[in-house]
Amino acid sequence: MRILFCGDIVGRSGRTAVLDHLPALRRRLSLDFIIANGENAAHGFGLTETICEELFEAGCDVITSGNHVFDRAEIIAYMERTERLLRPENYVSGTPGRGHGVFDTADGRRVLVINVQCRLFMDMSDDPFAALQRLLPGGAPVPSGLDAVVVDVHGEATSEKMAVGHYCDGSASLVVGTHTHVPTADGHVLPGGTAYQTDAGMCGDYDSVIGMEKQVPIDRFLGRVPRQRLAPAEGAGTLCAVYLETDDQTGLANAINPVRIGGKLSEAMPGDVAAAVLAD
Repeated sequence: MRILFCGDIVGRSGRTAVLDHLPALRRRLSLDFIIANGENAAHGFGLTETICEELFEAGCDVITSGNHVFDRAEIIAYMERTERLLRPENYVSGTPGRGHGVFDTADGRRVLVINVQCRLFMDMSDDPFAALQRLLPGGAPVPSGLDAVVVDVHGEATSEKMAVGHYCDGSASLVVGTHTHVPTADGHVLPGGTAYQTDAGMCGDYDSVIGMEKQVPIDRFLGRVPRQRLAPAEGAGTLCAVYLETDDQTGLANAINPVRIGGKLSEAMPGDVAAAVLAD
């Protein structure tokens, strides 16, 4: 299988980058399944039904999230109507929505997507490791009746995300971090066959402070005007993502590659298709 995971979509700039590039990426990379973290898509904070529907129309199969998923209360009713928008699985019992699901590809293959949130330097939540223990197959995906397993680990601390990656090794196809909005250079396949990257990065304007207009964060760090509201930067956005190829016999990873297109960052694409995609 070929799977694309897009990092945190931040504001209009991030949405535009995804909507503009995703259809071509699906075609040129022959993608079977696309996941995007959308928790910052609505002006940097939360999601709306309209935005979710736009992302689904552009080719996203599942939208994951994190600590900002409920910033706009209107999303709760929509979340109850769709299985394709996830919130962290390890939120306390009774939280609206769901944190995992098994989704079918166009050709009938089954992908388990799990969304968990870390605890270090984050809002209070239940144990992500316990949630993963309940949901992960007891070995490689295919012998367990799945074709792929993808884990979005939404967290601040690189150490905690790395620990989750190793905890899932051999059971997940991909463990990829979100939340810090900066793409890391550590994408690799772990010894047990799970692809891992600490953070996919954001889809948004990198001429910013993690997607936000620069002056307010600077003023906050300098102790000035602490209550001024953050606003997303609106320059040209970069789509940052992780590309995964799995082994059809096991569902574990054959390869993981960074994808970056548009905006400020240097562009990156799997080598065999880079020239064609970047020329599109």
